[in-house]
Amino acid sequence: MNGELLMRARVHAALGDPARLAIIDALTLGDASPGEIGADLGMPTNLVAHHVKVLHEAGLIERTRSEGDRRRTYLRLRPDALASLTPPPLRDADRVVFVCTHNAARSQLAAALWRDRVGGAVASAGTRPAARVHPRAVTVAHRHGLRLDPGATAHVNDVVHDGDLVIAVCDNAHEDLTSTVRPQLHWSVPDPARVDTDEAFEAAYTDLARRVERIAPITHPATGRD
Repeated sequence: MNGELLMRARVHAALGDPARLAIIDALTLGDASPGEIGADLGMPTNLVAHHVKVLHEAGLIERTRSEGDRRRTYLRLRPDALASLTPPPLRDADRVVFVCTHNAARSQLAAALWRDRVGGAVASAGTRPAARVHPRAVTVAHRHGLRLDPGATAHVNDVVHDGDLVIAVCDNAHEDLTSTVRPQLHWSVPDPARVDTDEAFEAAYTDLARRVERIAPITHPATGRD
């Protein structure tokens, strides 16, 4: 187990106590002395001292001496202290390629969301592509200010190249791609075409949007082909 993972585990453990999490919440907004923390949170001095010690040892906070009353100590959140709570960055990729079975809904919506929210080179493909993008997918995309080309479906073998980050957005594609093309990530998004209602396509869009937003901070957009 590498050192970075152990450090992240230590940070998570330190924040596993509600009182310590409340201290971090308070210090996110501004610096405070231990006495001020105790007064604001209704916490006895000895308990504040214990929690501050744990947070300091985890590398989350630091102490500074007041420039006014030198007897007073202030606590502050360390710069980038909470950055370790996010997973490590994904490997650099020439392009992100979203794959589903028919390339008619989920992969198309995911690529459109990526293009809009993250930027960089992105594409979509299917393991058994349909002739056209599903009309309800086009509709839900337009509803959210995104554009889908109804005729732009493609087979995964014609799209994926070395250096692409392949994300399967359906279970079938994830399980079918076992040869040269292998998904690096799998998002188990239910197929809205099985239900074939506006609500099902809206739910798929919402699921994909949340996943894109979750992964965006640890992804470095590429500027290659699209």
